[in-house]
Amino acid sequence: MPLNLLTDTFGRQHNNLRISVTDRCNLRCFYCMPADNVQFMDRKHLLTFEEIEQFVRMVVKVGVNKIRITGGEPLVRKDLHLLIAELHKIPELIDIGITTNAMLLPEQAHLLKEAGLSRVNISLDALSPEKFKQITRREGYEKTLEGIQAAQDAGFDPIKINAVSVRGVTEEEIVPFGEFARKTGLEIRFIEFMPLDAENAWEREKVLFAHEIIEKLSTEIMPLEPTGNNAPTAPATEFQFADGIGKIGFISSVSRPFCQNCNRFRLTADGKMRNCLFSLEETDIKSLLRAGASEEEVLAAVRGSIHDKKEGHEINTARFIQPDRPMHSIGG
Repeated sequence: MPLNLLTDTFGRQHNNLRISVTDRCNLRCFYCMPADNVQFMDRKHLLTFEEIEQFVRMVVKVGVNKIRITGGEPLVRKDLHLLIAELHKIPELIDIGITTNAMLLPEQAHLLKEAGLSRVNISLDALSPEKFKQITRREGYEKTLEGIQAAQDAGFDPIKINAVSVRGVTEEEIVPFGEFARKTGLEIRFIEFMPLDAENAWEREKVLFAHEIIEKLSTEIMPLEPTGNNAPTAPATEFQFADGIGKIGFISSVSRPFCQNCNRFRLTADGKMRNCLFSLEETDIKSLLRAGASEEEVLAAVRGSIHDKKEGHEINTARFIQPDRPMHSIGG
């Protein structure tokens, strides 16, 4: 066990790092980014693969052993499998995952698997093509389904489907997703709509809560029962249908925050460290790396950020302030 683990003032140990490799995306989901005229980062401001690997090799020495690659859409970053292959060589890492909309997986799934990618989470908010287009404001439904199949063909298991739930938009998708879980063996994870949209349109009244989804699935398919397999630091609470067929997870960031057990921190595509998804402050890791800072200096900055982590995101209080960065610029 490494010494000097990344522990904050509330005793939470941070071993899970989410790395955004781009803020670009081939979709325009309304809860994540603007529909048009998005100002993306200049590529020269993005961390190189070598800089990402350098940072990871530092933080594994203080206990980080899980990595998740995010975006934007990470698969639009050229030759991503080469980064995965280098990270896979780091012996301390026990898990390398990715969150993707799957549109580019038909071309990349096997490369990523061979490179050492452990797990795939796929963002799909609707099984209706029309609703998919309403949410994403782009075409791509069939390509996403092809990407899911490509991930299965490449041998990824488990594959989790992330579905953001928004009142007035996705209610009709709940039961089809339940049936989809039972038919395919894929785990569906319903995610409560969070205040990270670029257009600042989030309102609590638009959140479709986990308990409502559980009730609907239990009534219209069959009762959902807790699996009892939930790790304390896992963001999702897992259920399965009473007959054991079909897994459903819930990430209830609004109705049941899991901040007290959070073990995650983030590195944005432009090299800023965030100790919480909803952070209002960032630590500039890229400048340290490019200035030739020592490992001790970089880790001191990391520890300082973790030390300053707040108790929780405060979405449910009058004190909450939405970050300036929308989701696509932070990394999911």
